[in-house]
Amino acid sequence: MKRDKDFSTADAAQLQGAIARLLRPLVRLFVRSGLTFPIVSELLRELYINVAEYDFALPDKEQTDSRVSLLTGIHRKEVRRLRGVGAPVHIVPVSVSRTSSILARWLAAPEFTDESGNPLPLPRTAEGAMPSFDSLVMSVTKDVRPRAVLDEWLDRNIVTIGADERISLVEAAFVPRGGDDRQLYYFGRNLHDHIAAAVANVSLADPPFFERAVHYDGLSQEIARQLERRSQSLAKTALRNANRDAYAASANEDSGDWRWSFGVYVYAEQVDDAKSNEDNVRLRPREGEQ
Repeated sequence: MKRDKDFSTADAAQLQGAIARLLRPLVRLFVRSGLTFPIVSELLRELYINVAEYDFALPDKEQTDSRVSLLTGIHRKEVRRLRGVGAPVHIVPVSVSRTSSILARWLAAPEFTDESGNPLPLPRTAEGAMPSFDSLVMSVTKDVRPRAVLDEWLDRNIVTIGADERISLVEAAFVPRGGDDRQLYYFGRNLHDHIAAAVANVSLADPPFFERAVHYDGLSQEIARQLERRSQSLAKTALRNANRDAYAASANEDSGDWRWSFGVYVYAEQVDDAKSNEDNVRLRPREGEQ
């Protein structure tokens, strides 16, 4: 991988427009959720200091308050106060880790899928080596009873129980909803990984990650909705295939220290005059800019 590009002041000025567009939907969420500017400002201050302290440290040299202040533009007094506070800790909620692991196995393991790769409806229990919901859960974790997982998933509409007493996966329930801890975890994780890939691609001389989109303007609502449905179908197939490949590749491998993500997004909206102009944010020149 080639070295980072050298960004000039002109590059930084151009970057502001892209950042304004990127942040606009987040600011909408902040305002709607009551996350005021002083709170976000303090969080950004802590993140700037944390990133400068750890991501821009020089080899074999102590990172000083003065250098962190120079990199961030934050006064040394504030740097001294906030160093060590750290960025938000990367914690995976237990319910997310457990649920995603069990779902990944149900969607990929040959004993729990049919010939087309679809998840099998499972009996609660079964004799011998026959697949069951209990054996599925216990193949992933023995820290929680399968009955407790079933009760939780029924409550969250992840599964249903049919007249034949078999437990079926509800496809519409794959994505957490309602702003709970699971949805907010993936909100942060997915956006982080997408942005991290894009940042690497614009920062490195040899873009390392695949990060593209197909987009069309000037469509009727009917065509836009038709394309939305079609792209969702394509995305589900791609994600299921990727999960199956990843499961097969990692099933017999010892634990390593790398992680991998493959994500897809679909978006459609009506574009009126306000929407078409919303990204043209007028930014005041900052000190030292022309």
